[in-house]
Amino acid sequence: MANRAVLISSNERSERDVMPLVKMMTFAAWTLLGIGLLLSLLNMDHFSDRNASLMVGIGFMVGSVHIYVIRTAIHLVHSRAASKTE
Repeated sequence: MANRAVLISSNERSERDVMPLVKMMTFAAWTLLGIGLLLSLLNMDHFSDRNASLMVGIGFMVGSVHIYVIRTAIHLVHSRAASKTE
């Protein structure tokens, strides 16, 4: 097998486009929030820690907030890096 060397000119930028990731994470966060609200509202009759579907619904809502915060951090870091290069 032959190894090939690839040269990248210094004029080319190797920036990543994070907008598809940001959009996908936004969609996932809102979807999980909706699922969590639906599960929680449908199972409010027995408000206890033994109510598994209620706890899963609350977990979905907490997870959606975490996903949205990570998405926001990625978006802010990328926009700051893009503004520094211009």
